Amino acid sequence: MRRILITSVIGAALVAQGLLTAQSDSNWVYFQGDQAGTRYSTLTQIDTSNVRNLERAWTFHTGDDGGFFESTPMVIDSVMYFGTRQGIFSLDAVTGQQRWKYDTTGTARRGPAYWPGGNGVAPRIFSGSENGMIALDARTGTLITTFGENGAQPETGNLNSPPAIYQNLLFTQSVNTPAIRAWDAITGRLVWTWHTKPQPGDPNLATWFGDSATTTRGPGMWGVFTVDAERGILFVPVEKVGNNYYGGSHHGNNLYSDSLVALEATTGRMLWFQQLVHHDIWDYDIASAPTLVDVVQDGRTIPAVVQMNKMGLMFIFNRLTGEPIFGMEERPVPQTTAIGEWTSPTQPFPIKPGPLARNSMTRAELAKVTPEHEAFCASLWEKYDLRDSVPYQPWENDRDIVVFPGAIGGGNWQGTTFNKALGLIITNTMSAGQWGRLAQSQPGGGRGGGRGAGAAAGQAAGGRGAAGDAPATAPAAPATGNWGRRTPEQGRFWDGEKRWSCAEPPWGELIAVNANTGDIAWRVTLGNFDELEALGIKAGAPSLGGAMTTAGNLVFIGATVDSKFRAFDARTGEELWVTTLDAPGHAIPSTYMGRDGKQYVVIPAGGGTYLDSETSDSLIAYALP
Repeated sequence: MRRILITSVIGAALVAQGLLTAQSDSNWVYFQGDQAGTRYSTLTQIDTSNVRNLERAWTFHTGDDGGFFESTPMVIDSVMYFGTRQGIFSLDAVTGQQRWKYDTTGTARRGPAYWPGGNGVAPRIFSGSENGMIALDARTGTLITTFGENGAQPETGNLNSPPAIYQNLLFTQSVNTPAIRAWDAITGRLVWTWHTKPQPGDPNLATWFGDSATTTRGPGMWGVFTVDAERGILFVPVEKVGNNYYGGSHHGNNLYSDSLVALEATTGRMLWFQQLVHHDIWDYDIASAPTLVDVVQDGRTIPAVVQMNKMGLMFIFNRLTGEPIFGMEERPVPQTTAIGEWTSPTQPFPIKPGPLARNSMTRAELAKVTPEHEAFCASLWEKYDLRDSVPYQPWENDRDIVVFPGAIGGGNWQGTTFNKALGLIITNTMSAGQWGRLAQSQPGGGRGGGRGAGAAAGQAAGGRGAAGDAPATAPAAPATGNWGRRTPEQGRFWDGEKRWSCAEPPWGELIAVNANTGDIAWRVTLGNFDELEALGIKAGAPSLGGAMTTAGNLVFIGATVDSKFRAFDARTGEELWVTTLDAPGHAIPSTYMGRDGKQYVVIPAGGGTYLDSETSDSLIAYALP
């Protein structure tokens, strides 16, 4: 390990002298702001004393109001880049005027990536497209035909998120292929492959019972990478495998699904892993980018990595070894009675912090915000004979159950932001819940990609990470058909017309965790419903999309279904500013210093997503007068 890290540090130093010259306090170079995924800006022109004066500076209309506008704008020297479902855009970041557009479909939902170039090669934009990952000239938006096959690398598969970048390497994930791949940023040549499923010779292959490792698809990855550029480590949040709610075809703990994996960036060699959900039958996969933080204990600094999952659990590991910094334990969980199913006897829980979202439900906890809503929820409970549930309550095929936080989270793809100056890890959570039962359907409906190929040359099978105490055998799966969750009405455990959860509030929160202690520093409700606010009730609201934070002691976040964009005091959680967007900002905002000397904050306001929000085609920038 020491030899690997020394080599990586030397390589990172060379990069710092050459390739990454675009990174500065004025820019927002990566999807997450920096390679570490902190979404932290050192800009201070906008701060707690003047944020209330922010005004809309400009609005750009993309022409695409289909929702899922989740592309955080990147800004380099007052030039902005982002993507929609129908193309890649470049704007003047001060005026909002279009510089160029590259028309394509199949773009990565969370946008493109910027590579600053080097050694005589000009900066490039990389994005998913209908032809695979494409390379564009960052200045002109024209296709770089010397990359891949006439400007595209078709073997990358379907990209949901932008590629990560380290030196001259691009890292891609795919929901269609159970592999992580590294590509040469200049030529498009494949450099290495790491399989998300254990290959022959890997002892973790035993976590797949029978021959399920060769007959079951996935897991892939649809989230976002993080890179420790100083040490040359790539952090990979692997998704779940197979059917979202039934795992009869692949019993066992199924490594490396639902795992945070650390790879050597230059070779793809696995350094360590931690599985966060065993045999996932709840769609609780890891959807968000890991965030690199510093933990200070007893006068020493521990390099750490934070990973949220949909359960609303925040895991904090030593990023060099994978050791849980504040502890992690396997706790007994309820076992399945469903036909042909198997569940792990235990699931991993962090000792600190505690759950950041509701993960259990009793009838006594039904919402009572209004008499009408209380009656609606009580009627739903009685009509379907629902019953109390606890964390990791397994689905049943003979009665309906309630499950919290549900597949939408909890936490989702938004993950965390880290205010370095304050030492605070900040995230938003929601509690909508799911309910229903397992029902038989037609074969198919799994997720993830095709079968993995043979083991990559020299790939390590080692690493560390709990796999749970799993029995060596499993019950037989049903002989025919497939099983999936069925919900008779409302979709989630809420009033679908109002999007009010049937669990007592808060339904949405913004939470800060002290990175040095693992304790919750503050938590406040996030979002509102006008009808409830008029009654003096701050219930919070469902949210998809995340926050960014600044050295001006601010947290900016849209995300909520109420179409608001807010700023909070990062030290206390006090709401300082709120404005109305053209549609919900189900994305992550970014900030930058323009060539005019003004600090801007920009957010896509596209709406839509799995919360069925109203939609628009607006990208909106704010600045001080």
